[in-house]
Amino acid sequence: MMDQFATRPARPHISSRDVTGTAVYSPSGEKLGHIEELIIDKLSGRIAYAEMGFGGFLGLGEEYHPIPWSKLSYDVELDGFVTDITKEQLDAAPKRTEDWRTDRRWEQDYFTYYGAVPYW
Repeated sequence: MMDQFATRPARPHISSRDVTGTAVYSPSGEKLGHIEELIIDKLSGRIAYAEMGFGGFLGLGEEYHPIPWSKLSYDVELDGFVTDITKEQLDAAPKRTEDWRTDRRWEQDYFTYYGAVPYW
């Protein structure tokens, strides 16, 4: 039987301040981007999205996409998050509406696009 704590980080909790800048990898280990900020649902207290920055060079031309939090899992060995979302999916993701943070229809379409279970 595998020890349930063998793959846990030494410190299982992390400050949102420390999440910012954490790398995001594909399942093959390719670095896709980094966490720019967390978007938290005010009523439930759940993390809805991790705003991920990717592309660009030295901060120029970088794009940002909200990634459903449920599509990220922490990998102790990589010291970063892993997702099954591909670079191609990020490039083709539905564009955010001006009021995307309050547009439930947009959110539903976005979660469906990524095959994620909505946080609400």
